[in-house]
Parts: sequence; C-alpha cells; structure tokens
Amino acid sequence: MFEQTFKNIDDTLWKDAGCSSELDYVEQTSWVLFLKYLDDLEKDKKTAAELTGKTYTNIISPEFQWTKWAAPKLKNGKIDHNALTGDDLVDFVNGKLFPYLKKIKTDAKHANTIEYKIGEIFSELKNRIQSGYNLREVVNNIDELRFMTHKEKHEMSHLYEAKIKNMGNAGRNGGEYYTPRPLIKTIVKVVAPEIGNKIYDGAVGSAGFLCEAFEYLKQSKKLSTSDTEKLQKNTFYGKEKKSLAYIIGIMNMILHGVEAPNIIHTNTLAENLADIQEKDRYDVILANPPFGGKERAEVQQNFPIKTGETASLFLQHFIRILKAGGNAGVIIKNTFLSNTDNASIALRKELLTNCNLHTVLDLPGGTFTGAGVKTVVLFFEKGSSTKKTWFYQLNLDRNLGKTNALNEKDLADFVALQKTQAETENSWTVNIKDIDQNAFDLSTKNPNTPEEAPLRKPKEILKEMKALDKESATILNSILEMI
Repeated sequence: MFEQTFKNIDDTLWKDAGCSSELDYVEQTSWVLFLKYLDDLEKDKKTAAELTGKTYTNIISPEFQWTKWAAPKLKNGKIDHNALTGDDLVDFVNGKLFPYLKKIKTDAKHANTIEYKIGEIFSELKNRIQSGYNLREVVNNIDELRFMTHKEKHEMSHLYEAKIKNMGNAGRNGGEYYTPRPLIKTIVKVVAPEIGNKIYDGAVGSAGFLCEAFEYLKQSKKLSTSDTEKLQKNTFYGKEKKSLAYIIGIMNMILHGVEAPNIIHTNTLAENLADIQEKDRYDVILANPPFGGKERAEVQQNFPIKTGETASLFLQHFIRILKAGGNAGVIIKNTFLSNTDNASIALRKELLTNCNLHTVLDLPGGTFTGAGVKTVVLFFEKGSSTKKTWFYQLNLDRNLGKTNALNEKDLADFVALQKTQAETENSWTVNIKDIDQNAFDLSTKNPNTPEEAPLRKPKEILKEMKALDKESATILNSILEMI
C-alpha cells in the first residue's frame, strides 16, 4: 500500500510545474507526510494519556490539524467533497498553514522538543506544488496511510529510505544524501555503540547513520524506561549545512521513531576547533563526510592543518570532538592513505599519533552509485597512538552498480574477521613502525594475495606449440593407419 501510494504521488508531482526532479518529489512528499504522521502521533499520545487518566494537549491548534484542513471526513469515512482544493487550498497552505507552523517553535520550552523541530522544519521548507488540484491529490493519497502500528511505521521508514536512495540518481548532488545502508549497518556493528553513549554525525545528511544506530541499540537489549528516554533525548546528535538534507534527516529520524532529533542546521566546519571543550565531545562518531568539496580560506582558519579538502577538515573535526576512549567509523576517499601534500601527511600523522587506527576497510569501486571514487572506512579509538593497523580489502566477484548494489552478505566476512583481525587472502596487518615515518603512507599492498603465474617467455610458448603440433601429427597418423 505504501509503495503504490508513493508512486501515485510521484505521478501527480510529475505533472506539477513547481516540481522538476526526484529531490523536489521527496521534499514535497516529506512535508505533507510529516503532517499526517504528526496527526497519527497525536492520536496515539491522546489515547495513551486517556488510559492513564491524564489529559493530552494537542501540539497543533484545531484549525491547523490534519482532520480540519487536509482531510475533513464524512460519516462514511470519505474525505468531504467540500474540503479545500484548487487555489483555496494553495492560499491556505502558503498564507496560513506554513506561517503558523514556522511560529510554533516560539512556544517550545526548549530546542529538544517536537514543537521546536516542527518550527525548524517549516522555517526551511516552502510549498512548491503550484496546482491546488495536484496538492489535493497528494493530500488524499497520504491520508490513506496509517502510522498506528509498529509494522506500519517500520514499513514507512524503509520506503522513505528508498525515496532518499532514489535522490542519488536525480542530479543536483542528490547522491550526497545517501550512503548504502548495508555499509552503514556494518560500520555500526564494528563500532558497537552502547546505550548511554552520545553518538554524533557532523555531516548528517539524511541521518542514515543515526537511524541505523538507533535500530541497533533498540535491538541490543530489552530496554528499560530509562533506556528509552536516553535514546529519545540524549543519544543522537547531528549537524547539517544544507537545508533539504537537514529537513530529510529530521524527517527520517522521526519516521524511525526518534520524536525530537538533536540535529542542528549549521555549517560544522565554521566551528573553530580551539573552541571545542570536554562538554562538547561525543563517545561515538559515525560519518560519511562529503568528499571533493573545497572550503574557503576563512573556514580553513578554524583548523590547525590548513587544507581546502572538505573531508580532511571534517576528519580533523572528528578527531578533536571525539572523547578520549571514544570510537569512530568514518568513510573517506582512499587517496587519503597516500596523498603526498603536506596537509594529508600532517593529518595522517595526527590520526596515528592521537588515535588507534585499528582497522581500515578498503571498499571496491561502485560502492557509491554515481560517485566514481574509491573509498575506505577508518575505524579508530581516541586516546592512544597506533601500533598496528588491520586492513581488509573487499574483493567481490562482480561489479557494483545501481542494479547490483553492495549487500550485507558481501560484508559478512569482514565483520567476522574484524573481531580477531585474522590474516587471510583479503586481510593483513601493518606495523606502523615499519612505514615511512616522514610520509606516513598507509597505502600498503596486500601481501597475502595469491600470486598469479608469471607470464611465459616467447621461446617457451613456441617450444610448447611445436610439441603440441608433433603430438597432433602422431595422433593423426595413428588414425590414418586404422582406416
């Protein structure tokens, strides 16, 4: 049902002059979907309050509730044919609904509330659906969705993830929003966060790392009331520079069950590393910072190692903001291991000196659809220098692509071997004292790869050909004698 509904919505938005790409489809579907989800959430909370003899006060004022403007119902359960549509609907949404939702955060007690997040979301968004008749179709489709059971919410969150994934094919840098979920799940498994940890992604994008960490922790043990409250309020933190990614990240976390995500709309790299104090640090960092970007000189002034490479600045930020004893899993271009510029050398030295880089996962090309770069995952713990690093090279018997994506089975061997850091045909260990202490080049070749048979010399090939010819002639003569 969810899948068909999304398809119907996309078909409607395709006809609208205000929506031109998959990114627009996701953005516009998101705000309508969010308001329907919020309506069902309020119903849940009201029912729960009544069961305990309490009174529930709605977040949204009556005239702006879903059942008033979006889906007023007749006695037969159908949407009232007098419901707003056409220009009346667009005028209400643009002139009344959005301004009201923007202001709602002014009544919030603090930033860590769903009221504040509603205000944040609708301060960043605008309705792009120009036709009120198209908007009515979208609203009617979304009204059919239900978010009342765990199964419904779970299915919805997975389909929303699928829409985010599709943005990677939409241009306008859509691919930066999506890291393959099998890879995220693998990184979370290896880093193994625990309830009580503060988990951070400073390049949060669609919040895939935080969502998967939430799912991992929910399944890690039977949760107490205290555990549940910690996961809701004091566990997941993120920062995001771009408006659409910020909105999608919040939406994604809410759909996964975190009601008021601690995601801030800000440029992480505008923060001066010297200003980071102990209270600002995190136990776990999970991230895939954007690579290939170039930062301006004034941003670089916030970092001791000056470089225009965005990912290198993020890595400095992560090392600094990680607590002593804290663990990280960070995706970065594989050229980081061997670049010879001064900044890259200094950053590798910084990482190896202040952290234990215990594991490097070398990923094949095509892991990131549409991004023609090779990447590695750096797993490190802050607080002690690196003595040795275990490398695992993921070698697959197929080429990765849109129709042949990375899956969890591909990574199962890595997860199993990482616990003991055993040496195999695909894995090996490097003693850091053995690498060049000036360049700190980490691009080591796998010494355990089975050697291919050396190419034969031309003389050897000709000699074998003559022998085969002689053998063939002998066989032919034997056949002729038998005839």
